[in-house]
Amino acid sequence: MAAPKKFTVEQIIVKLREVEKLTGQGMTIPMAAKRVGITDQTFYRWRTRYGALKEDEAKRLVILEQENNRLKRIVAEQALDISMLKDLQRGKW
Repeated sequence: MAAPKKFTVEQIIVKLREVEKLTGQGMTIPMAAKRVGITDQTFYRWRTRYGALKEDEAKRLVILEQENNRLKRIVAEQALDISMLKDLQRGKW
């Protein structure tokens, strides 16, 4: 089985707009999705998540997701540090 392709948020929005344009010309969603190189399931999933976004909003979403991941890593590291300090305090070293 082939590995899934990774698209940037900007590429996803472009593909969503292409499918919308093709369906506006009378093509069905499965046919339009196949034409742009995705499945109709992928189109529906992307439309749910990114459908109302403009490109500048999509870029902001990516930046916010990256910042969120960075902050989660920091919290995880701090929790580990706290746990280690508690173990040291109890004499478990």
